[in-house]
Amino acid sequence: MERAGYIKRNGCLAYDSEGVLQEVIEVHIQGSRYAIRTAGLAGAITGRVFVQVEELTHNWNYYLGLTCGLAQVSVSGKALNINLFNNGSFTVSLGALRSIMYGKDKYAFIMKIPDQSVQLAKMKRLPQDQMQISAIV
Repeated sequence: MERAGYIKRNGCLAYDSEGVLQEVIEVHIQGSRYAIRTAGLAGAITGRVFVQVEELTHNWNYYLGLTCGLAQVSVSGKALNINLFNNGSFTVSLGALRSIMYGKDKYAFIMKIPDQSVQLAKMKRLPQDQMQISAIV
C-alpha cells in the first residue's frame, strides 16, 4: 500500500446544505479536500454504520458539498475504509483516527488500497515462453 493523503483535525466548522454549522474532520486524498462530520464518524466507529465523505470548499467560510464517497469500519475492526465513488478505496488506522478525534494527534496518514483487478491480472499473466492451449471436451 502507498500513502495517498492524510486526515487532519483543526476544529474546522462547515456549513451544510441546510445552513447548519457542523464540526468536521478534513480528509486530504490525492490533492482533493473532503470532510467527514465528527458526529457521524463517532457513530461509525462505535456502530459499524456508513458515514458520508463530502466535498469541502472554502469561500470565506467552509461549506460541505456533494457526497463523494462512504466510509465504514473494516470487518477486522482495526481500520476505517474510505470508498470514494470515482477515486478508489483508501484506509486509515482506527487507533490513529481515535487519537485525532480525542486531541492526542493532529494528523494521520491515509493509505491507498490496491485494486483487486490489477492484482488478479498480474497473477493470471502467462510467462513469455508459455502458451495457452485450448481443448475441446
